[in-house]
Amino acid sequence: MTLRVVTDEDTGVAVVTLDRPERLNAVDLAMAAELADTWRALRFDDTVRAVVLTGAGGRAFSTGLDRDATVPQPTSPYSLDDPLIAIGPKSNDLWKPVIAAVAGMACGGAFYLLGEADFVVADETATFFDPHTSYGMVSAYESVLMAQRMPFGEVARLVLMGNAERVSARRAYEVGLVSEVTAAGGALEAAVRCATVIAGYPADGVQGSVRALWAAKEAARERGYGLAPHLITLGNLPADRQSERFGNRRRTGPPRIR
Repeated sequence: MTLRVVTDEDTGVAVVTLDRPERLNAVDLAMAAELADTWRALRFDDTVRAVVLTGAGGRAFSTGLDRDATVPQPTSPYSLDDPLIAIGPKSNDLWKPVIAAVAGMACGGAFYLLGEADFVVADETATFFDPHTSYGMVSAYESVLMAQRMPFGEVARLVLMGNAERVSARRAYEVGLVSEVTAAGGALEAAVRCATVIAGYPADGVQGSVRALWAAKEAARERGYGLAPHLITLGNLPADRQSERFGNRRRTGPPRIR
């Protein structure tokens, strides 16, 4: 198993942990399937009224899709199977509140998860970046999700600067991606504390409020998602050229943190 789920029946809080620390919690196909199954299971678990999502190991929340994952694709140019499209709670119709607790790196496909969390708590070690453009790839779904959480210019800079820049936890707080910054190692505790408060309220009112908040975003998200497969097909370099750029990533020097 690549996930750990621990539920406190006294508080009604479940903690879901991405548990591949040796791979910086990168999402392989097994983890993608487990995430979807977990969110669907939590829909039916009335003992859970709020959820915290975090990553094991402290070095990373998640670095997105595992580079070693083999993703079969249909031959039709009109079809693209995105392996991360259904890893988030909202994509699986879970309307219980989900709080992300971030330590270390959160990049690329991690934004599928952060983008579907209701709010994000980060510790001071957290850094956020999107490496797609550095490797000749289109940042499509990630951009759509982040454009609903941050000012346009900040999302554009995050996406277009690629590997050259990291957004610090403090800067992420200033632009609204993160709602609270804690001392190192404190994000999970702070997120659980928030989740415990929320789980103590009547569940129907909480879930209805979550659903109302997301209803305001759905039109823009659906339109962006509709374009995403075509933009990826047109804009991505062939896989071998992506791999070549990935192999050369350390030649560009250390990234700037702001």
